[in-house]
Amino acid sequence: MRFVLLALNVIAATTLFNTPTKAQNYPWCAIYNDGSGSKNCGFASFQQCQADVSGIDGFCTQNSTYQPSAGPGASRFRRGYPY
Repeated sequence: MRFVLLALNVIAATTLFNTPTKAQNYPWCAIYNDGSGSKNCGFASFQQCQADVSGIDGFCTQNSTYQPSAGPGASRFRRGYPY
């Protein structure tokens, strides 16, 4: 009985405190020439990507699925009072 209550508490806690995750959205991808065709699109700058692939036979390319963020001024909610 204690195990069941513990399990229910763990499930309830993970459900209540779970925050949705977002996919990584970075402008540069590293393509690794290791035979597997691995790709890592987790680089904010071309220099970061170049540092990652240097010496391991890879190259960098722009992320074709990159979507820049809306920026600080593009909020859905209006600040202040509506009058």
